[in-house]
Amino acid sequence: MSNYSEQAKAVFDFIGTLSKENPGVAEGFVKMHHATGEDKALSAKTKELIALGIAITIRCEGCIACHVQGALQAGATKDEIVETIGVAVVMGGGPSIVYGDKAYKAMKEMM
Repeated sequence: MSNYSEQAKAVFDFIGTLSKENPGVAEGFVKMHHATGEDKALSAKTKELIALGIAITIRCEGCIACHVQGALQAGATKDEIVETIGVAVVMGGGPSIVYGDKAYKAMKEMM
């Protein structure tokens, strides 16, 4: 799947499915996600950029789609996302270049 908006939607749709099939796990994940996404010492935007960097280094395409979308919604700029991709490449090496490209394409598609 190369349409990153659709890929992000598919991830969130599956969370809906999981909430019916295994509500305890889904509710726990959603609650944890909301709790960590709040502005506190770090802004929600900063947390989305951190999550994007992790998504790139662990090579999770669905996570990349969701966290590019989340970063943009939280007000991240193109330059901030591109810099995050750079940090992920330093930490993750060659494979992060491949997944950094996916993050860049997701950002371009969603802007």
